[in-house]
Amino acid sequence: MKRTEISIEFFPPQTPEGVEKLRATRAKLAQLNPEFFSVTYGAGGSMRERTFAIVREIAAEGLSAAPHLSCIGSTKESIRAILDEYQAENVRRIVTLRGDLPSGMVDAGEFRYANELVEFIRAETGDTFSLEVAAYPEWHPQAKSPEQDLAAFVNKAKAGANSAITQYFYNVDAYFHFVDAVRSKGVDIPIVPGIMPIAGFTKLARFSDATGAEIPRWMRKKFEGFGDDTDSIRAFGLDVVTELCEKLLAGGAPGLHFYCMNQSALTTEICKRLGLAGQD
Repeated sequence: MKRTEISIEFFPPQTPEGVEKLRATRAKLAQLNPEFFSVTYGAGGSMRERTFAIVREIAAEGLSAAPHLSCIGSTKESIRAILDEYQAENVRRIVTLRGDLPSGMVDAGEFRYANELVEFIRAETGDTFSLEVAAYPEWHPQAKSPEQDLAAFVNKAKAGANSAITQYFYNVDAYFHFVDAVRSKGVDIPIVPGIMPIAGFTKLARFSDATGAEIPRWMRKKFEGFGDDTDSIRAFGLDVVTELCEKLLAGGAPGLHFYCMNQSALTTEICKRLGLAGQD
């Protein structure tokens, strides 16, 4: 049986206690044999050093790290320096993003869009890095139209991306519709669905409203009906996300990328239910 590849995303902790907690989380999640751990990168590089520190730790543990790299507000010189550092650390995968312009910053820098970053990395380093790009099955919240967003994704893919990771979603049809639309444009790179386990509903609803990720009405009503019953929320969330993953894999999704929020329990449980825990 073909191995189902999974990957897992972390964000850099802001405190020493958070760093220690993440080490313990990472040790547990490493037992799932993920293809790589990705590490987010703050707007304009505000978390750059924290990202580097986590990436170095992951690499030192013999695991594959994929740092996020956003280009907005950056110069070619600064990106070139980062690429040199990653090569020195034997990092071979990068999640390439446009990113958001930090508050108060007027100059967008030498890059406007993620496809320009992909093109620059390819021109500078050839095939040294495997490049991941972002995809939005329910469309980027800043896109003027679905057509514009699809065109932006196609530009990133054709600039030299190896694979794509989607924003999380709970509507499985949105993913398959997006994949079909991409394929119709002649793009055949793998599009890995992003999976957000559900630890609680209030924060998820607020975050989803801000990012444009839809929570279907039937899910909202069910969660709202549980009130403060955290056990029921957790149990229902596990069932919903496991079923989503099953449908994605059955429909041909090339793998799963988990937004674990620096926690191990839910991602581990979902992988166990899917029969993915401990696969070689």
